[in-house]
Amino acid sequence: MTLIYFIFVLGVTVFIHELGHFLFAKKAGVHVFEFSLGMGPKLLKKKRKEDETEYCLRLFPIGGFVAMAGEDTEDEDIPKEKQLIYKRWKDRFMTIIAGVLFNFLLALLLLFVVGVLAGVPKNQATVRHIEDGYALSTTNMKEQDKIIAMNGHSITSTDKLVFYLAVNEGKEATFLVRHTNGEEEEITIAPTKIEDKDGNFTYHFGLEIDNSKTRDWKALLLYPFQKTYSLVEQLLLTCKSLLFGQLSVQNLSGPVGIYSVVGESAKAGFLNILYLIAYLCINVGFINLLPFPAFDGGRALFLIIEKIRGKAVSSRTENIIHSFGFYLLMALMVFVTCNDILRLLG
Repeated sequence: MTLIYFIFVLGVTVFIHELGHFLFAKKAGVHVFEFSLGMGPKLLKKKRKEDETEYCLRLFPIGGFVAMAGEDTEDEDIPKEKQLIYKRWKDRFMTIIAGVLFNFLLALLLLFVVGVLAGVPKNQATVRHIEDGYALSTTNMKEQDKIIAMNGHSITSTDKLVFYLAVNEGKEATFLVRHTNGEEEEITIAPTKIEDKDGNFTYHFGLEIDNSKTRDWKALLLYPFQKTYSLVEQLLLTCKSLLFGQLSVQNLSGPVGIYSVVGESAKAGFLNILYLIAYLCINVGFINLLPFPAFDGGRALFLIIEKIRGKAVSSRTENIIHSFGFYLLMALMVFVTCNDILRLLG
């Protein structure tokens, strides 16, 4: 079942992204050679007489693509008016970013569904309980206190607190707490080191955050947007931490890591699977928006440069840059996948 859920989760995330590219390409009158889910050898393919596009299902469920005429260079076999590079700037730009837009739209829809069915959790870092036996239980931090900062970083959501706790793992932390009487206090404390049965060490503060839920309609309507903003903010902080060495690339996960997460989510119920799809859609949308070669954001950046300069960067130069970025991404993917496998085996 984990494998089935894994294919379903990745399939939906990839499908909605590629569907965005496909629909906007068709709307602009671009010749689409192939709409493919998965990578590698073709398992299934279908082509209708009235449609030039071949629809394919490929062996490895780790990606997909829409092959368009004139996407990178001129295609001599296709009329110019049906090639992407000869379309209006607006049509090219929308075709490039449509995948990201569709990812975010699906995420918003799924988060709304999850909120309606399961309720909307509080996203303010409010203390629900502090376990006995931890150093934090000896401080003035009490139930219903609000954590408003950690190590000098403003805490505006539970997601942000979780992120900084992960970055801070094993180190002393300073919490700025607002007590129920309105007074604020800084509390500096070290986490407790705990050894599990396998001899591995983890660090805990014994802190439980209030995740109680509501079905208030205002909260339901706001939740998809607030959660999306919160997760995007978390991703921005992750990128910043990677750049400044606070996080290692060893903390990143690829398809193998997602597989193990899917297994755990499936045990918790189908709503968790829907939330995971929303979470992955936000991740895929965010990553593809980064102005890095080979990403949608990198291609959009070249279009923005074209708009500013009044003429396009030469296709040869752009393709070289995108190819270089692609090889870097493949190298990172291999590294991340090897780490995921080692974690899984360990």
